[in-house]
Amino acid sequence: MLHSLWKALISAMSSWYQGKLFVEHSLAISHDSLHVLVGVLLWVALGLLLRRPLTSWRPWLWLLADILWNETVDLWVERWPDPGMQYGEGAKDLLLTMIIPTVLMWAARARPDLFRTGARKRRRR
Repeated sequence: MLHSLWKALISAMSSWYQGKLFVEHSLAISHDSLHVLVGVLLWVALGLLLRRPLTSWRPWLWLLADILWNETVDLWVERWPDPGMQYGEGAKDLLLTMIIPTVLMWAARARPDLFRTGARKRRRR
């Protein structure tokens, strides 16, 4: 039973990877730009799905978990001749995917007035 579960996991990882390759090659967007776009879109979608504001840690943590899973699949399926290059590419993908959600979440938590219209006018009264 454990062997069949392992084979199913390997099959799922391979299918995920092939689907990702299809999306990467069907769009006229660079690999790095795709990570930035997917990171923001997935973060917003997770906020909606979890019914949590984007200032909450939950959507951000789920995004991090998704990206870590994605990079794990990449490391499992791909075999580069130089592991240092492969790990570096994975770290870059993680950074590119998480940077905008991290900065926006931090800014919204630290300075919520930056995200409200008319906040400056109300303070003057």
